Amino acid sequence: MTTTELSNTSQRPAVSTIGTDDLRAALAAGWADFKRAPAFGLFFALVYVAGGLALWFGLGAMGQPVWFVPIAAGFPLFAPFAAIGLYEVSRRLERGEPLSWPPVLSALRGRGDGQLALMAVGVLIVFGFWIILARGVFAIFMARSGIGFDSLGLLASAEGVFMLLVGSAIGAAVALALFAVTVISLPMLLDREVDFVTAMITSVETVQRNPRVMLTWAAIIAGLLFAAMIPAFLGLFVVLPVLGHATWHLYRRSVG
Repeated sequence: MTTTELSNTSQRPAVSTIGTDDLRAALAAGWADFKRAPAFGLFFALVYVAGGLALWFGLGAMGQPVWFVPIAAGFPLFAPFAAIGLYEVSRRLERGEPLSWPPVLSALRGRGDGQLALMAVGVLIVFGFWIILARGVFAIFMARSGIGFDSLGLLASAEGVFMLLVGSAIGAAVALALFAVTVISLPMLLDREVDFVTAMITSVETVQRNPRVMLTWAAIIAGLLFAAMIPAFLGLFVVLPVLGHATWHLYRRSVG
């Protein structure tokens, strides 16, 4: 890895050039951390899975099955926050600090300065924006097909397939933008005394400096999360912890 200092401020850390070897090493380290402390990974995965199932059954109970698709597409946006406790576990394992529930759970509050909460609010706003966009796309296609919002009939039609393609393209753009600002910023806010704006800028700088590697990482995250969600979210009990721990190690390799 080679390192270049970010310009114009001494407060920003250095950003490193990383390669595919770093991705493999981060994934291997993530798997190792999960095996060393499985209880923490399973707990945070359980919370995330419970949230997903609650949304799933809630939409069904309200007679809104058509929203399964946009909600399922947007749900992974919250995965980095579900993994914050896992970042703390990896940080402690890396530094040889003792592992216990109180400090790991307290990591969900960040450093107590509200920076992590501001990031969470930002993600909620983006999620709401995605739902509005999805509803707009659905409304356009449903008006053309004459099918109501409470029907899955549109999804089985040729026009419904095209609608899903359009919605997926929009969702991918939203998810990629959010990935760029959170992939490094969330573990950084846990690890360093920086504000959330500096953390987001550093995250974007890291993606810009390593586009091929970071886009590959984004594809790995998206592919594994969606595959893990298919069997009633059960695959997330392994995938989420490993990805969470691996993200910490990729952050450590990306930021000096």
